[in-house]
Amino acid sequence: MAPTAAAAYPVKDPKLTKNPLYEAGALPTTTCAESELKRNNLKLARAYLDAVVACLETTWEQHLTNAGLSYEKVKVRHMNRIPKKYCGFDVGKEDSQAWYCGRNGTLVFQLGKGWLEDPYDLWLFNTASSLYGYHVQKLVGINAAYNKLRYRNKTEYDEQERRESLQTECLGGVFMKSVWPIEGRTTNDWNELLDIFQGDQPGDRRWFGKTSTIKSWARRGFATGDPGSCNTWTAPSSKVA
Repeated sequence: MAPTAAAAYPVKDPKLTKNPLYEAGALPTTTCAESELKRNNLKLARAYLDAVVACLETTWEQHLTNAGLSYEKVKVRHMNRIPKKYCGFDVGKEDSQAWYCGRNGTLVFQLGKGWLEDPYDLWLFNTASSLYGYHVQKLVGINAAYNKLRYRNKTEYDEQERRESLQTECLGGVFMKSVWPIEGRTTNDWNELLDIFQGDQPGDRRWFGKTSTIKSWARRGFATGDPGSCNTWTAPSSKVA
């Protein structure tokens, strides 16, 4: 993505702004049962994530194929330690992380003490749901179009990064709505999950958006259950700050 003074802004590529995903309607309503979690039990936590991914596959395969859009199963890998430069990312030193590698369509999970000592099931559920949003972006051509976007300066580049990331947060909310209410869950559980969302912190580069912005897009997806509400590419800059 080379800088160019001639680049048009805001985003105008129809593969981003008018993608067929937005016209496909709401996700089908399905059920997704949560499996058991226990403190410091890596095996159960991995099984929990695998079960959520299986639900994601069932829902998104039905939705995309019914809309005449391409579909391919995501791959899942569980690693004790993700390599520092995995898939071109600058992987940090946190003991618990999750990434999506678009090169090979793989969700990668590293579950350590931070996520296992007192495991929060809906946090893991939402993490998988939002990361799967990157897979959806790849399948419908959003990721390829994003990678070709030009930008005039660092500010525009960072905003494009946020538009991509915030769309996955919204798509995660869309999926959660499609399986809600999960057995034993109430709206309070959803609100408690939102309370722990965190955006870019002071001094960080503006990759993901403010906490309030992330919550706003997640709420939007959950309210509608429709990927059409997740068009971050046409939103004003103030909505992707």
